[in-house]
Amino acid sequence: MKIIDGLHEETILTDLKSNDKKGVLEELSAPMEKITGISHNVLVKVLLERERLGSTGIGDGIGIPHGKLKDLDNLILGFGLSQKGVNFDSLDGRPTHIFFLLFTPENSTGLHLKLLARISKILKNDAIKKKLLNAANKDEVFSILKEEDENL
Repeated sequence: MKIIDGLHEETILTDLKSNDKKGVLEELSAPMEKITGISHNVLVKVLLERERLGSTGIGDGIGIPHGKLKDLDNLILGFGLSQKGVNFDSLDGRPTHIFFLLFTPENSTGLHLKLLARISKILKNDAIKKKLLNAANKDEVFSILKEEDENL
C-alpha cells in the first residue's frame, strides 16, 4: 500500500500552531474525526497511550505518531508541518518539524509496520525532507509524496 492511498487532503496540515506534543497530536487528529467517525478525544487518547511507551519522535526533525483503532476499517494518514519546530521528546532531543500521523485497524499489524517502514524510507532522503519543509500548501505536499511513493 502506498502512503497516498491513506492520505486525504483535509488531513494535510502545513501550518501547525501547537507548541507541544499533546497540542500537535490534538491538531493532527482533528480532521481525522470526520473521516473515521471516531471521536477526537478517543483518537488523541490512543496516540498519548502510544507515546507513553516511547516517543514516536524518531529524530532528525521527524515524528511519526501512530496508533491502532478497533473501530477503524481502513488505515488513514495525516501529515503536519511545523515551521518553528516542536519539542516532541525526539530521540536526538532536537525539535520536530515533519509529522506523519498514522491510524490503522487494530488487527492490521503487518500493514501498520509496512507503512511505517515506507514513511521512514522516504524521510531518509534529505532532499525530500527539504522539499516537504518548504512546501507552500497541501497540494504541493501531496504532489511530493505521490512522486516519492511511486519511486519506491
